[in-house]
Amino acid sequence: MDLLNTLVEKGLRRELPSREEALAVLTTSDDDLLEVVAAAGKVRRQWFGRRVKLNYLVNLKSGLCPEDCSYCSQRLGSEAGILKYTWLKPDEASKAAAAGVAGGAKRVCLVASGRGPTDRDVDRVSKTIGAIKEQNADVEVCACLGLLSDGQAERLKAAGADAYNHNLNTSESTYGDITTTHTYADRVETVRHAQGAGLSACSGLIAGMGESDADLVDVVFALRALDPDSVPVNFLIPVEGTPLAGEWNLTPQRALRILAMVRFVCPDVEVRLAGGREVHLRTMQPLALHLVNSIFLGDYLTTEGQEGKADLDMIADAGFEVEGAGTTTLPEHRGGGGCASACAPSAGAASDSAASVSASSAGAEAASARTDLVTVRRRGAGTDLAPNA
Repeated sequence: MDLLNTLVEKGLRRELPSREEALAVLTTSDDDLLEVVAAAGKVRRQWFGRRVKLNYLVNLKSGLCPEDCSYCSQRLGSEAGILKYTWLKPDEASKAAAAGVAGGAKRVCLVASGRGPTDRDVDRVSKTIGAIKEQNADVEVCACLGLLSDGQAERLKAAGADAYNHNLNTSESTYGDITTTHTYADRVETVRHAQGAGLSACSGLIAGMGESDADLVDVVFALRALDPDSVPVNFLIPVEGTPLAGEWNLTPQRALRILAMVRFVCPDVEVRLAGGREVHLRTMQPLALHLVNSIFLGDYLTTEGQEGKADLDMIADAGFEVEGAGTTTLPEHRGGGGCASACAPSAGAASDSAASVSASSAGAEAASARTDLVTVRRRGAGTDLAPNA
């Protein structure tokens, strides 16, 4: 297929595809799916070999968020029966993080619900980072605390944080449809705060919220322009009690096409398979390892993932290997801090030349509601039960 040959060549050169090419990946047929995966797999192996980086989430503060993000079970007015608790103490968070590191995680992601941290919250998280680094000096720590104010990224960096996560989630044009209590521009500004402080930026998206193919391409092109070091791809987990509980738009095949498109647009970036992989990819998860080079180990913030041992078995059975602590994740030319002009999008790349293609029109895929695969987390951080790692 000429399209795939072109995309592979561009990916190996770190050249941005056109919008039309990115859209075309999302509209390929199921008959061509393995060819799409194989092509994107060539780009993935060029920059990351067969390594899979493991990341582990610690939910420092769960629920009771004042923001109204429609996809989130911790949102204002959420009726989801999730765990609700205030800040974990540094030793509690460190103990939770240690379980993930023992399971093979190279990075620990410290997440707290809320619009953004107060200065006192930054102090709390700084102490937690110190406690984690004291036990595991080599572990990477990524903070995800919401919108940052001036100087807060610098304080997290000084405390030992390696990275900061703040996702764009969806396209700028549809952002107001999922959240009204802050803006898309607020999110972009926070990512730039993190980059300006010398933190490795982590920013990604959520697919499956009813967006069009054009929306998906828009947000991935925006991420390419923002140039984070890692791009987590979440697939919406439709949790009962949230506004998007009825959104079951993804098939395993569509999820794989989305991951392939992200890899072609962001060839040399850590692409992380994040929340929702068990729900939407199901038995086709191993194929995704040919597209991504990073996954979360074990459970998510408010829902359960598959058992940590199953994650490790999946990686080994698919012929991949867990990335060790002594291995640098990003290619040498990125230097851990972005690829600057070498990966800058070409003029007009993010234009609106392509017409909006809806998810339903792209292959007329229908997905069944698999509510049996959505389980609220009742173990790990904030409970007395052992974590899943």
